[in-house]
Amino acid sequence: MYFAALLARTEDGWKASDTELDDVETLSDLTDLAREVSDEDTVLLLIEQEDAWFGVVRVDGEEDPRIYVSDAAAAARSSYGEILLTDEVLGREPGGDDADLDALDLDGTEDGEPADSDDDDEEEEEGSVSGDAVSHSPVGDRYILADLGVSERELLALDEGEALSTIAESLGAAEILETVR
Repeated sequence: MYFAALLARTEDGWKASDTELDDVETLSDLTDLAREVSDEDTVLLLIEQEDAWFGVVRVDGEEDPRIYVSDAAAAARSSYGEILLTDEVLGREPGGDDADLDALDLDGTEDGEPADSDDDDEEEEEGSVSGDAVSHSPVGDRYILADLGVSERELLALDEGEALSTIAESLGAAEILETVR
């Protein structure tokens, strides 16, 4: 089960709106959705999947969106999480996932090496985006909310189950977020 909400900072404080992500397929779609709420002010898209992971997308006017995801591997198994896990967020070179067919190891062994035990299977099952292993660690901009009152340390310490409420409380928008929850 997902929950997603938009928080827009206005002159009068924060304004919250519940949002459906059914028609969202790309990060560009998410950014457009945020800019529809406010094309000048700071807009935060807060998204969570039941105690598994949460993400924050911050859009400030026409600037590129900033993204933070609490657990990359959990998000990679989610259709909405995959949208957030861009090459930049994952720290990869853009377009680096194009496979050279000659370099593929189709039988699971190196050339000339015998098949090994299942030692590496657990690592491969951790999660993947475009075939690359993704760890169960936070990724993205850890300072995404620092100027709004949530430091890097506080962001990294958030529990997935209470993260969005804690963030909203720090912003002074807890009551507003609860109205759309």
